[in-house]
Amino acid sequence: MEEITGFDPKDVEENKILAAISYLGILVLIPLLVKKDSKFVMEHARQGLALFIAEIIVWLVELILGRIPGFGVVIAILANICYAVLAIVSIIALVYALMGKCWKIPVVYDFAKGLKI
Repeated sequence: MEEITGFDPKDVEENKILAAISYLGILVLIPLLVKKDSKFVMEHARQGLALFIAEIIVWLVELILGRIPGFGVVIAILANICYAVLAIVSIIALVYALMGKCWKIPVVYDFAKGLKI
């Protein structure tokens, strides 16, 4: 797993908890609003926000396409697989944040870099 490096050790040590909160769904708003001056927190918050956006997209797709008779069952199964993958990725990233590291989440990192926050 590729890591993002170059963070100030003091910043990392002081902000591990807030960085970890970034991976708890809507709670990503807390670090986004509270610690804009921390590069460590903001890197995690960008990725946490990207994961949260992905969860919302999966939910919307399931909500809309899940109503189609027959096809809805397939969508529901695929959505549940997506939710499981997103949850596992969030847990791994949360653990990395608590360890004072930042995991460059495949695909998510590239999307997160484009977020202007």
